Amino acid sequence: MSARRWWAWPLVPFYAAAIAVKDALRVMGVTKVRELQWPVVSVGSLSAGGAGKTPVVIALAKLLVAKGWEVDVLSRGYGREGGGVERVDDEDEKQVPCGNDRKKGKDDDNSNSRSNNAATRFGDEPVLIARATNVPVWVGTDRFAAGTLVEEFSTRERNADSSAALRNDSKERTRNDSQERLRNDNQEIDRHRSLHLLDDGFQHRQLKRKVDVVLITAEDLEDVLLPAGNLREGLRALKRAGVVVVRQEERLGVMPRVRALVREGTAVWSVQRALRFPKPLGVLSAGLRPVAFCAIARPESFATMLHDAGCGVIETIAFADHHAYTTADIERIIEVAKGLNGSGFVTTEKDDVKLFIEMRERLAAVGPFVVVALEVEFLNPAEVLSDLEERLE
Repeated sequence: MSARRWWAWPLVPFYAAAIAVKDALRVMGVTKVRELQWPVVSVGSLSAGGAGKTPVVIALAKLLVAKGWEVDVLSRGYGREGGGVERVDDEDEKQVPCGNDRKKGKDDDNSNSRSNNAATRFGDEPVLIARATNVPVWVGTDRFAAGTLVEEFSTRERNADSSAALRNDSKERTRNDSQERLRNDNQEIDRHRSLHLLDDGFQHRQLKRKVDVVLITAEDLEDVLLPAGNLREGLRALKRAGVVVVRQEERLGVMPRVRALVREGTAVWSVQRALRFPKPLGVLSAGLRPVAFCAIARPESFATMLHDAGCGVIETIAFADHHAYTTADIERIIEVAKGLNGSGFVTTEKDDVKLFIEMRERLAAVGPFVVVALEVEFLNPAEVLSDLEERLE
């Protein structure tokens, strides 16, 4: 194991002690754990970022919706400027200045500008999840309050639909029989076909969950605790996992150690990751010498995937995870590209949701601006569904 920040080694024992105190308070019952009516499936990781939680949440939500589940996502909304509990609205029309120099102008009504403001208000990852899945995404530090609102809204909508159906069916059934049938139907939906996905929830233990899905990478297995490393918990925490997700290309190397760390009966899912470039030019969309930029936890992974896909990136400019782009950032990216005779620009979907339309236009004026999607697929979707349903019973 090696530290990312060697100078922070003396602080690691204090961080470990804080984790131990929190665990002790939970065991003693001092820390309150609340339970929602619908089951909660948490998707999280040991590391502070970069394990690929967001693409897995998206893939899992799509898979469940396709099988008839009523799904929503509860997220903290890291870095958001909004407050309280809110549902992500990608069509929000309120504008937020870009840096310190943005003025309201004719482009403020553009849908891209609305999306940009949504990322500022709700957080970049919640907006990306909402856009990719079309399921309700709620943000707030109090995930229990968010889940309660979801359940209340869903119950009202179903009751409204049921009342309409009851009126139309009154000639064929008695009111009492129909009401009893509807109550049974609602209970069946609540019990088996509705669930919350808790985004980045492994450490959010104030909310009771049915299943903990934990992503683990080869890098995580060699990392150390914060602040010297990126681990929020030690590897022993994997004993809490009901499901572990590993990358297909790493499975052979990590499985012996993963099996030794998890409890008996823990399921293991494999995922395959790939970058999707816009058609028809694909990897050539930004020319032969593009400059990549991103604000994600593991930019080196993005650079490697671009290279492996055959994209001839000449430079990758990395910002801090969740960084909010300014006009100065865009000018810096452009200057680097010009200095290296770059042909265009490549970034991620997570970064794109934070760019204002003026930023896109500025980049496009210099060269092609391309957004690539990181897609995750379960290698065995039927196994994933079977494992989840077994654990939700």
